[in-house]
Amino acid sequence: MINRWLFTQIDNSALIIFRVFFGFLIAAEAIGAIFTGWIKRTLIDPEFTFNFIGLDFLQPLPGNGMYFYFAIMGIFGLLVMVGYKYRWSMIAYTVMWAGVYFMQKSSYNNHYYLLLLLCIVMSILPAGNYFSLDVKQNPVLKKIAMPRWVVLVIIAQLWIVYTYASVAKFYPDWLDYTVAKNLMAGRAHYPIIGDLLQGHWAHINVTYFGILFDLLIVPLLLWKRTRLVAFCISIFFHLFNSIVFQIGIFPYLSLAFTVFFFSRERIHHVFMKKKPFYSANEIKIPSYKNIFITLSIIWFVIQIALPLRHWVIPGDVLWTEEGHRMSWRMMLRGRSGITNFYVVDKNDPKAKREYINKNDYLSKKQLRLVTSKPDAMWQFAQRLKKEYAVQGKDIAVYVKSNVSVNGKKRKTFIDPEVDLASAPWNYFTTNPWIIKYPK
Repeated sequence: MINRWLFTQIDNSALIIFRVFFGFLIAAEAIGAIFTGWIKRTLIDPEFTFNFIGLDFLQPLPGNGMYFYFAIMGIFGLLVMVGYKYRWSMIAYTVMWAGVYFMQKSSYNNHYYLLLLLCIVMSILPAGNYFSLDVKQNPVLKKIAMPRWVVLVIIAQLWIVYTYASVAKFYPDWLDYTVAKNLMAGRAHYPIIGDLLQGHWAHINVTYFGILFDLLIVPLLLWKRTRLVAFCISIFFHLFNSIVFQIGIFPYLSLAFTVFFFSRERIHHVFMKKKPFYSANEIKIPSYKNIFITLSIIWFVIQIALPLRHWVIPGDVLWTEEGHRMSWRMMLRGRSGITNFYVVDKNDPKAKREYINKNDYLSKKQLRLVTSKPDAMWQFAQRLKKEYAVQGKDIAVYVKSNVSVNGKKRKTFIDPEVDLASAPWNYFTTNPWIIKYPK
């Protein structure tokens, strides 16, 4: 049964055409970051970046180095699209994208994390075996079939993402339209649709359409009777997200995935008529079977378990943020805060708390991060400690922070009597200096 499900050979038209779409989109993501000013705002203008904790060595290249970095990424994306040195091009893009992803959190979103996962998956898929420069140079590589596990892995990964995104929305602020109202308020200036998005009916539709789409879209695409309707709904949903939320390539990447849900005959007929269609359904058990099954189990256990980790961390994740990242908790809340930092010279018993002007250190994007996210507050405290150490001072850093979630009344977020410069960062459990409140 396992051999039949995983290793039956099927037509590979869907994977080949997806590689072309994927390569074009990841190239557009890299090159677009140059021309939209994203690189300048996120990686060049700031004096330093808020990397993932423990990866301090990941810092932007000096000068205009990051422009060249992203240009090279764009080239690798185009090489993936045309299938030149496909495996190495895909691995190179993956490593470079991972560097950018872990280098900064000012522009963090779940879509960047998803792109990293997809790059890893695409690095192992046989996507360069047809309609590629690799095949043109070496016809021995040419294949018209692929193992079924390719489709199953992609669909399973998408199903996990969408399911968690839906389940996470079952909480009061989403269900009473607070989140939708706040999200749309920030789009009131949009021409034509801005006023429409402020209506209560729009908030209701955004709230429940978001839940139902994420929960049902994969099953509806899998079922032949509802597939075409689900595809049309997907087009509307993702174009709406592209226009309203302006989230780059990801709506179009999501649409590209639908090639794996339609019948192999349909995809072949629409996109690759000249390619021979494979229909033998031969079972070929590869030498890597045991390794593949073991690694797949580990991969999907991590994918299922990681978004659940906040349930074993004390406190409400919506408030503490602990366990929020890499959990598919997409557009679930808005956070704002008033956060001030004070330093005290430990060696001067008469020293008073000295106010730190954050504007002297941080960009606008970083200011928004530091005022409401606990890990960024801790990292900034460590940054101040190092800076003062250069001056020969051993300091304590205290934080006075009042944070609001979803526009509600601000509450004290950080224990103001804890020296964050000396406090350790707990990776796998809660940090006690974050004040918890009863749910």
